[in-house]
Amino acid sequence: RTGMTFTAQKCGVCFQPPSIVLIYRDHSQDKTRRRIMPIRNFSKFSDCSIAAEQLKNNPRHKAYLEGVSLRQLQKLYSLLRGHLGGESLAESLEKFRQEETIDPEEDMNKLDDKELAKRKSIMDELFEKNRKKKDDPDFIYDVEVEFPQDEQLESCGWDMESDEEI
Repeated sequence: RTGMTFTAQKCGVCFQPPSIVLIYRDHSQDKTRRRIMPIRNFSKFSDCSIAAEQLKNNPRHKAYLEGVSLRQLQKLYSLLRGHLGGESLAESLEKFRQEETIDPEEDMNKLDDKELAKRKSIMDELFEKNRKKKDDPDFIYDVEVEFPQDEQLESCGWDMESDEEI
């Protein structure tokens, strides 16, 4: 089969029994269906990133999860992990939100590869979420902005021309 036969519409987590639930559109039959993917061997000590990758690459679920981002699956696993650790849903959501927030003061040069990759994917996702696409209702092509000319322009030390050696 070629092309996308399934389009993910909603994805959530069920605590009892632990499972990821996907509502998707089956285009070959023109029906909306629900797929329940049981979560096994997952505890409050499990790594959500690894669990999300394993689920996304699982041959039985791969085609259905194509439209679901790895970050969303990680979020669902982290909510389940929080639940297994005795947190309320609100606590888990807040914890995840803090982990997902980019701190502008943070020195990303000091992060290891895994943490850096995580920050990059958060930024990519934020960018995609905020990006205007040409089929958005409020999309404007070729935006022109007037900058006020009367304000005193500040000059920076490095934008002066000089030929001195450094």
